[in-house]
Amino acid sequence: MKVFRCDHCRQLVFFENVHCVGCGHTLAFLPDLMVVGSLEPAGGDLWTNPLPRAGGRPYRLCANYTPRNVCNWAVPADDPNAFCRSCRLTTVIPDLSRDGNKAAWFKLEVAKRRLVYTLLALKLPVVCKSRDPAGLAFEFLADPDDPAVPRVLTGHADGVITLNIAEADDATREAVRNQFHEPYRTLLGHFRHESGHYYWDRLVRGSARIGGFRALFGDERVDYAEALKAHHEAGPRADWPDRFVSAYASSHPWEDWAETWAHYLHLVDALETAAACGVRLRPLRPGDPTLRAIPDPLGDEPEPFADLIESWFPLTYLLNNLNRGLGLPDGYPFVLTPPAVEKLRFVHETVNAARGR
Repeated sequence: MKVFRCDHCRQLVFFENVHCVGCGHTLAFLPDLMVVGSLEPAGGDLWTNPLPRAGGRPYRLCANYTPRNVCNWAVPADDPNAFCRSCRLTTVIPDLSRDGNKAAWFKLEVAKRRLVYTLLALKLPVVCKSRDPAGLAFEFLADPDDPAVPRVLTGHADGVITLNIAEADDATREAVRNQFHEPYRTLLGHFRHESGHYYWDRLVRGSARIGGFRALFGDERVDYAEALKAHHEAGPRADWPDRFVSAYASSHPWEDWAETWAHYLHLVDALETAAACGVRLRPLRPGDPTLRAIPDPLGDEPEPFADLIESWFPLTYLLNNLNRGLGLPDGYPFVLTPPAVEKLRFVHETVNAARGR
C-alpha cells in the first residue's frame, strides 16, 4: 500500500480513513487516481479533489459510503453506477437485520477493498460479473439456522467468490485456524486465495501458459474432490515443506496455484508498503554493508522478479523480528524453498503477461 497524505494539510492518512484528523476534510479513495484524496463540496451530492491530475472533475460518494458507512471510495460523477469499483462486485450481502452482520460486512468489505486495490495496481482485469459473464462477483453469506442444512463454504466457482461471514469474527476464525493447524488465516488471505482460483481461469486455463503451469504445479486434471478428500483424511503429503508454500497447497494443483497466488499478493503489497515508507535493507549476506531501496512492485513498470525476491527475504526477517519484539506471532510464518520460489516466479510472469490486457 502506498503512503497517502491529505491534499490540504499533508497529514498522514490511511487507506481506510474517511476524515483527515489534521484539517477535517472528507476523504475518499479515488480509484481513477489510485489515491486517498480530500474532497470539497461541489453542490448537491458532488465533490471535487484539488489535485491537478483530477482536472476538476466531479465525484460522488459510493452508495455504501453513506448512509451505510461500510465504504470510503468515490465514483466519478459520469459513472452511472451508484457503487464504487469495489462495492459493485458484491452481489449478496448479509442480512443486516441480524445482530453483528453489519459489523461483519464492514470487515469483509475492508479486506476486499485491499484486494481490489492490488488487482487494479497490477492492471489485472477487474470487471463485474453483471457486465461480463467472465467477470467477478462476491457473495457474503451466513450459515443457516437449521443445523441440518449444510453450512456455507468459502470458495470460488465460475467467477463467484463466496465467503462465510463467520470468518469476520476473530474468535471463530482463530478457532478454525487452530483446528486445521494453519499458521495463518485472515480475511485478506481468504480474498487473495479465492481470487487466485478466479485468475487461474482467466489467465492460465486454456492459454499458452498451461504447459508451464503443469510442469511446476502438476496436472490439474487430477480429480479435485478426491484429492481434497484424501488431504483432509490423511493430512498433507510428507514432502510438502520442500515443494509448496503451505501444507494446503499440496492437496491439488489448483490449491497450489491459489496459495502461491495469495503469497504473491502478500509479497507485492508488503514490498510496496516498505518502498513507500522509504525502508532500506541490507541483504542477508555476510560482509555486505550496502543498504538498498526496496523496489516497488506496483509501480508503472514491472520490476524483475529477482529484485523482488531478493528484497522479500530480508523484509520477512525484519517483519517477523519486529513482531517477536512486540510479543506477537510471526507476521509471515512461512518458509519459501527454491521450488516454491519458482512457482512465485511463474505467477509473477503470468501477471506481467496480463498487465493491461
